[in-house]
Amino acid sequence: MGRRLLVLLTFFFFLFVAAFHVSLSATDPRDAAALRSLKEIWRNLPPSWTQSDDPCGLPWEGVTCKNSRISALGLSSMGLKGKLSGDIGGLTELRSLDLSYNRDLVGPLTPRLGDLQKLNILYSTISCSSSLYMLSCFARILVGCGFSGGIPDELGKLSELSFLALNSNNLTGRIPPSLGNLSKLYWLDLADNQLTGNVPVSTPDTPGLDLLLKAKHFHFNKNQLSGPIPPRLFSPEMVLIHVRLDRNALVGRIPSNLNKLLNINELNLAHNRLTGPLPNLTGMNNLNYVDLSSNFFEPSEAPTWFSTLPSLTTLVMEHGSLQGPLPPKIFSFPQIQQVLLNDNAFNGTLSMGDSISPQLQLVDLQNNQISSVTLTAGYTNTLILVGNPVCTALSNTNYCQLQREQSSKSYSTSLANCGTKLCTADQKLSPQSCDCAYPYEGTLYFRGPSFRDLTDVNTFHALEMSLWVKLGLTPGSVSLRNPIFNSDDYLQIQLALFPPASGGKYFNRSEIQRIGFDLSNQTYKPPHERPCSWDSKRLLRSGSVPCCCSHLCHSSEKTCREGYCV
Repeated sequence: MGRRLLVLLTFFFFLFVAAFHVSLSATDPRDAAALRSLKEIWRNLPPSWTQSDDPCGLPWEGVTCKNSRISALGLSSMGLKGKLSGDIGGLTELRSLDLSYNRDLVGPLTPRLGDLQKLNILYSTISCSSSLYMLSCFARILVGCGFSGGIPDELGKLSELSFLALNSNNLTGRIPPSLGNLSKLYWLDLADNQLTGNVPVSTPDTPGLDLLLKAKHFHFNKNQLSGPIPPRLFSPEMVLIHVRLDRNALVGRIPSNLNKLLNINELNLAHNRLTGPLPNLTGMNNLNYVDLSSNFFEPSEAPTWFSTLPSLTTLVMEHGSLQGPLPPKIFSFPQIQQVLLNDNAFNGTLSMGDSISPQLQLVDLQNNQISSVTLTAGYTNTLILVGNPVCTALSNTNYCQLQREQSSKSYSTSLANCGTKLCTADQKLSPQSCDCAYPYEGTLYFRGPSFRDLTDVNTFHALEMSLWVKLGLTPGSVSLRNPIFNSDDYLQIQLALFPPASGGKYFNRSEIQRIGFDLSNQTYKPPHERPCSWDSKRLLRSGSVPCCCSHLCHSSEKTCREGYCV
């Protein structure tokens, strides 16, 4: 009898201890169990994850709680390793999920992501010129990881989602038509994967991307999409501002209703197998970047819209079938900066007119059939006519020599104030303090820059200042070097961000997370750039983790002036 009583007392003691532990835990037991399951299969976790079993009570890094429920999970750039298991679906109050730029997070995306019904939108207040406005940010970010396999149909259940970024992974298969159910979606970025099949549009029985009437960004570039561009994708009810379908295997004619999308400012359909006549872009007066290069359009003279798009900054149609004279009007648009029409069949006399825009930096017409040139003193920047008949007799002129190669004098942040001081191999000199430190470094990628001059120090000084101001860093703590245009014609710049001299030689994990979060949450706006997308790849000192992010600065009530929303 005594032995049995002892056993019962022991049992009730442990039951009491367990109940006491649960009552003291600040985390809902369902959420705690889900995170513990993820903790068991993830490696290289933040140290705080190993110091308690209570993610909200003794807070785990990257975990945000509200009323004992986990509402946000942000572990961008932390070097996580493992897979995204179905346990993530147990975090049913999750409103923000950011696992971006953890290259060793691999495997398929679990269908249980569709259980996160409350994934919603974040807001950040940022300064654009003298104005403040609310910028919609990531509700779900899985950019730049190593995920593979298909995109789960279940993502179409996330009815509150406004921002979906799955770019720069290894995803395969088709774009799920179910994404057309995401009626609140603002940004859809599936770029730089291995997706195949058609761009899905709605039918009487299935949804499609044409139903995303609030979407402003379609980024599907650098995949293996095929078939024609469906006309239904370009309904006049849509409010798209960026359409990127470049570097796929799309075929057929460009839908004639494309010019109904009057809000578009970036259109890139380059490097496909598109045929038929050039699209009619007349009336698309907000367009500032157009690239239709490397397709199979019917031979034609320059279309009338070459002379009618007042906001144009960049026109690219390389390796095309344009012929006849080039209209001078294109060089007089007030914001035009670059005209890249090499490897076409333009002929006759090139005249750039008498009112050349002072913004014009580069005109590349190499490998055409231009036989003579009429120039005024109003243009002194780069003109390339190499490979045209006019250069047969005038080969010594500047415009008959190739000038578009990368400059050996491209910009690099000055370290002149640091004298001859040297650092060990794994440290670098801070341009602000001239101390040796471990910077937060890597590569910035600009997908569609509006400038070409890599020696303009004012542009890069402005970029440095913008970075340290917007990211809350010490003035002078940003280093830029080796800007080049890569094989995709993206501008890439080596970036290093240095910790303050008073804070030691490297950023701590919280600072790394904050900087990564600011970038990946779209709060950084580079100066002197139109509102276009860009990628940032950087490396953390701890673990050398490659990371990427995307960029947006846009408001429908505001206009872009000199790179700022006003």
